[in-house]
Amino acid sequence: MGDRKSGNPWALLPLGVFLILYLVTSLVTGDFYKMPVVVAFLVAALVALIMTTDLDFSARVEQFSEGAGDRNIMVMCLIFVLAGAFARVSEQMGATTATVDMGLYLLPPEVLIAGLFVISCFISISVGTSVGTIAALAPIAVGLSGQMPFALGLTLGAVVGGAMFGDNLSIISDTTIAATRTQGCSMKDKFWANIWIVLPAAIITVVLYLLLFQTEIAASEEYTIHIWRVLPYIFVLISAIAGLHVVIVLSSGILVAGSIGFIQESFNIWEFVQAVSNGIGQMTELIVICLLIGGIAELIRYNGGIEYLLNAIRKKIDSQKGAEIGIGILVTLVNLCTANNTVAIIVSGPIARQVADRFGVPGDRSASLLDTFSCFTQGIIPYGAQILTAVSVAGTAVVSPLDVMMYLYYPYLLGGSVLISIIFRMKPLSTAAKKRASA
Repeated sequence: MGDRKSGNPWALLPLGVFLILYLVTSLVTGDFYKMPVVVAFLVAALVALIMTTDLDFSARVEQFSEGAGDRNIMVMCLIFVLAGAFARVSEQMGATTATVDMGLYLLPPEVLIAGLFVISCFISISVGTSVGTIAALAPIAVGLSGQMPFALGLTLGAVVGGAMFGDNLSIISDTTIAATRTQGCSMKDKFWANIWIVLPAAIITVVLYLLLFQTEIAASEEYTIHIWRVLPYIFVLISAIAGLHVVIVLSSGILVAGSIGFIQESFNIWEFVQAVSNGIGQMTELIVICLLIGGIAELIRYNGGIEYLLNAIRKKIDSQKGAEIGIGILVTLVNLCTANNTVAIIVSGPIARQVADRFGVPGDRSASLLDTFSCFTQGIIPYGAQILTAVSVAGTAVVSPLDVMMYLYYPYLLGGSVLISIIFRMKPLSTAAKKRASA
């Protein structure tokens, strides 16, 4: 509606209000989940509407709605809906449990720690949620730790590290969806740009676990393979890597998971429908957050906040390498404040896109940087949902967040890997990169 105004630092006030409400409340109460993120963003949205004084209130609401209804946000919300439905249907038909059992069945007992990490990697890349992976595997890690001469923090650290691997790469992960939509690239290109950063860190982690932590003690439980129940995850992973549109991939994945569930009598038609509904419901808050952030970002842009940030960043950055470091610092700082990597990407995404466009950073590269830096940060903060979930399963009297942080080899190596990729200007051979090279 309105033209972009010149840089105005006061336009960033709504973002400051959100950070103060969320961060200060969390620090005072000692609980980073005391203040609901959606409430903090709602207050920030009201502040953004109130301070846009050169428009009448109806025009302000229209400007806000223009941002909330941005096509990228609408597509992102649709993907969230489908991802939630697929995750819930797959879980109810037994895919998550079958995947865990298959990994433990195939796992040689003498490499249990490395195996736990690999299983966690596979499950998280299949289900697209690090917290869900940790919730599924942490009880197993606790049980196995009692049979091994290693600290409980080690087994939980292996699970948390593997969970962050999949959170970063999975095409149905909230972070991947947010990163690709805000940066305007395909999930396939982002996957290939990302894997060259994360794979070295994962391989080194496995080697470290193999060299440092071996045991002759086998798990006491017997696990069996139900390969049919794992097929929905394999189907989605292969389809996404093949380059199919994510809406087609997830819609087909729901049908595949549902069909297998019907054949194996995991649920009837109405239980299937209810699972779809419950999965969508689990994404409701995230969708509302996306709409609010879209509206807030548009009013900040209209009032000159984005231009101010770009001017400030431009003074500190004079190269593509500097822009990439700036994007990493931006999402890391927001993630430290929000303790939520998906929210951090959604908040940082529009600014990162502007910086990337200004300094020639490809969309798949900027999406990869956003996702990788946010997953690195989320994986190591002691007040993040991932570590807190692992600790809560084990019992806070038994293990503390610091006990787990001692063994988070993968997240630490991931942070080093992404910095190396920036410093040495490693360029992944993604489809987009090949097209640019041949142009």
